[in-house]
Amino acid sequence: MDEQRRIVMAAGLLSLALGARALAQAQPRTIKVSAKRFTFTPSEIALKKGEPVVLELTTEDIFMGFNVPDFGVRSDIVPGKTTRVSLTPDKAGTFIFLCDVFCGEGHETMNGRLVVT
Repeated sequence: MDEQRRIVMAAGLLSLALGARALAQAQPRTIKVSAKRFTFTPSEIALKKGEPVVLELTTEDIFMGFNVPDFGVRSDIVPGKTTRVSLTPDKAGTFIFLCDVFCGEGHETMNGRLVVT
């Protein structure tokens, strides 16, 4: 009977450990992105295909936009507020993100790159 009890306890501990690992893996990585006339910082973001991330978008400047057309992600960025955007890349490659709200001279060069491996 003691052997059976040990096997049941070991199986229970293994289940707990695997469950905790799955929970840890399910948590999205948070990446802070700051927008300022006419740049994003960072201007290049490295991601892994299938890895969930949350982009925390901020600006202290003016009202701006954030758009990643290849992933159908779009949001406004409001001065003084943090906007959270979830993204799980489903394809590898290099993709452009850009400001899609006119923010003045130089707006057309306000973009960055998502590099998904």
